[in-house]
Amino acid sequence: MERDESQQQKQKEYEKYVKQVTPTHNLWLQMVKAFITGGIICCIGQFILNYAGSLGLDKQTAGSWCSLILVLLSVILTGIGVYPKIVKWGGAGALVPITGFANGVAAPAIEYKTEGQVFGIGCKIFTIAGPVILYGIFSSWVLGLVYWILKMMGVL
Repeated sequence: MERDESQQQKQKEYEKYVKQVTPTHNLWLQMVKAFITGGIICCIGQFILNYAGSLGLDKQTAGSWCSLILVLLSVILTGIGVYPKIVKWGGAGALVPITGFANGVAAPAIEYKTEGQVFGIGCKIFTIAGPVILYGIFSSWVLGLVYWILKMMGVL
């Protein structure tokens, strides 16, 4: 009997401890932060796109330069430890754009560089981005196959 009471007391103390250390999240605040972060990234991208267009580049080339510069900035900011802070503050607003994908590739490469070129960088660089690439390519292949079959049947 005494043992049960002792165990119940320990359980209550543990639940109290879990409540103390579990972070609480304000959904509305997180959404606002994500909106602001994603909006700033998109505004930077739009600025690059407009600037490239003002230099006389066509839309497609300007878009390519915009993507390239955003990825480069993301990798540099990841390398110097700034982008993870942006992600921590802005959440999905920093992870969803192309910059988040670049961060997802660069972060493991930087983290595992001490293990060497092959077993560190080579093996770990796509640990986060690999599944995204795999399922993106696979789903586009399946949809292409469905499109081809429907086209052959005269549906499309």
